Amino acid sequence: MKVLVDTNVVLDFILHRMPWYTNAVLIFGLAQRNIFDGYIPASAITDIYYIAKKQLKITTVQEAMKRLLHVYKPATVTDQHIYQALDLEWDDFEDSVQFVVGEGLSVDYIITRNVQDFTSVSISSITPEQFLQTIDEEARS
Repeated sequence: MKVLVDTNVVLDFILHRMPWYTNAVLIFGLAQRNIFDGYIPASAITDIYYIAKKQLKITTVQEAMKRLLHVYKPATVTDQHIYQALDLEWDDFEDSVQFVVGEGLSVDYIITRNVQDFTSVSISSITPEQFLQTIDEEARS
């Protein structure tokens, strides 16, 4: 299974944002154990770094990013992705880029706390809670 992890879930993990941190850690652990292939768009990685640096020491952010990228794969964002995202004319350009990148990777899910931002698309958006439930149900099958 392939999933794209939205910026907000990654930041929940790095910044220990409650109450979402617990699920973000569980998802990270599943990716670490190769239960699924996790991706983060390369363009989101710079956003994550920038936001995290505002709240944490730079050495802490660098270590967190190394740990993160040891588990989640950076997904290439090409000029074609940018043009396709612009053509979608979504209100949130970052979400449109993430969607287009996920579509190019043929991901099964986009894990996000903002599923409403991805409702009219061909990739299923799923909350961290829903994703953990899905993994649990698959394990029981």
